[in-house]
Amino acid sequence: MKRQAREVARDVAPWIVRLARLGYASKGVVYATLGVLAARAALGTGGQTTDTRGAIERLGDQPFGQGMLVVLALGLVGYALWQFVRALLDPEGQGHKPKGVVKRVGYGASAVAYTTLAVFALTVASRGEGLGGGGNSEDDWTARLMSQPLGDWLVGLVGLGVLAVAANQLWVAFRKLFLKRLDLGTLDPRAQESVTRVGQAGIAARGVVLAIIGGFLLQAAWTHDPTRAGGIPEALRATERTPLGPFLLAIVALGVVAYGVYAVVQARYRRIRLD
Repeated sequence: MKRQAREVARDVAPWIVRLARLGYASKGVVYATLGVLAARAALGTGGQTTDTRGAIERLGDQPFGQGMLVVLALGLVGYALWQFVRALLDPEGQGHKPKGVVKRVGYGASAVAYTTLAVFALTVASRGEGLGGGGNSEDDWTARLMSQPLGDWLVGLVGLGVLAVAANQLWVAFRKLFLKRLDLGTLDPRAQESVTRVGQAGIAARGVVLAIIGGFLLQAAWTHDPTRAGGIPEALRATERTPLGPFLLAIVALGVVAYGVYAVVQARYRRIRLD
């Protein structure tokens, strides 16, 4: 079955590559919008701390927003497809050792998450308006997980996993390990340095946000209180409650914008192979 899947993927490889690149661009637009909204909130100019769904709703409010969301949804489906390929066919050679398996499971989870996000974008586009706040989804799934046997331990393990991912993101940013996935040979040295700095800032900011989310999950597990869990909006608001307040929120928000720009750069320069 895996061999047949590889043959099918090879036959449609050009389309998968195109959709994957559109997917990186779409992901970049969503995160850049999220970061801009948070930065405006920090500066007091009418923004808000929200998550990827909130960013999609705000994009839908713009002129030609419905058409934009349809294209965005197609891109997110393309990104999800690429993540499925990375998880199932392992074109990047992660292998079957524990570290590789964990990465591939993460790719699969990412594929599911971005498929869900694409469906959300299409739903907003079809209704022509935002869907409104639906509560804290992190609270919801945390509560469901806690209701299971050993639920507190499971939530704690998820929190530790998120912290591990956050630490890895910070290490990748510090060591510039993301550059091995990019083909920047056509760029001059100054442009390559700019891409490197943007990638470092963006990936590090994502690591900081994930670290805060992981901390929320550990608090929820320790206190058996699912309302202690939180996602991106809560993580951003937590930075605003620090002594440095809006200044720190603005820094993290600009980092999220940088992560969006880095995703757009990947749309053009990322190495995408299926064999």
